Amino acid sequence: MFFKLLLGTLLGGIIGFERQTHGRPAGFRTQLLVCVACVLIMMISESYYVQGQTNPALSRIDPTRLAAGAMTGVGFLGAGVILKTGASIQGLTTAACIWIVSAIGLAIGAGQYVAGIAGFVITVFSLWVLRIFETSIPRMIYKYVTLVTDEAGDEKTITELFKKRGLTIIKMDYRVKIPEKEKAYIFTVSARDGVQMKDIIDDVTALPYARKLEITS
Repeated sequence: MFFKLLLGTLLGGIIGFERQTHGRPAGFRTQLLVCVACVLIMMISESYYVQGQTNPALSRIDPTRLAAGAMTGVGFLGAGVILKTGASIQGLTTAACIWIVSAIGLAIGAGQYVAGIAGFVITVFSLWVLRIFETSIPRMIYKYVTLVTDEAGDEKTITELFKKRGLTIIKMDYRVKIPEKEKAYIFTVSARDGVQMKDIIDDVTALPYARKLEITS
C-alpha cells in the first residue's frame, strides 16, 4: 500500500514539476495530489472488489464506479485550467496532464506498474522532448486587427495591404460612427508564424486616413 502511494507521489510529482517550471496553474502540488488521490481511489475500489467476492452482502457493489467517478471529477478539474483569450486557448496541455496523471494513479493503485510507468515515461517524453520539436514546427497564428479611419478609409486598399504581407482575412466586421465620420474595420486574420507584425503596423500607420490601430491575439 505504501509502495503504491510513494510511487504515485513520485510519478505525479515529476510531471507536476515540469508544469511548475513552465509557470502553469496546475503545477507540482496539484499533479502530485491528483495522482495520489487516484492511487487511493483505485486501492479502495480493489478492496471493495475483494470484499464483494467473500461477503455476499457486498456482492452487488460495482468497484469500477469509484474509478469512473474519479475520471469524471478530474475532467472538471482540468476544465478549470483552460483559459480562452480571443482566438488563443491556453491550458490544454496542463488539462491533459491532469487527465494522464489520474490515469497513471489509477494504474499504480490497481497494481499495473508496467502500464503506469510506461504512461509516465510517454508523458515526460512528450512534455520535455517533444517541446523542442514543437517549437520548430511552422504554425498558423490568429490575430484580431481593429483599424479606425476617417471617412476616406478604403476597404480595398486595406485588404490588399494585408494580403501583400501574408495575412489571410477570415472575417471582417464594420463599425461606423456617423456624426464623427469615423469608420472601424474589425478583421480576424491568420498568418504563418514568421510574418512580421512590425511591417504590417508600419504599412497601416502610413495610410493617410488611419487614426487608430489595435492588434490582439
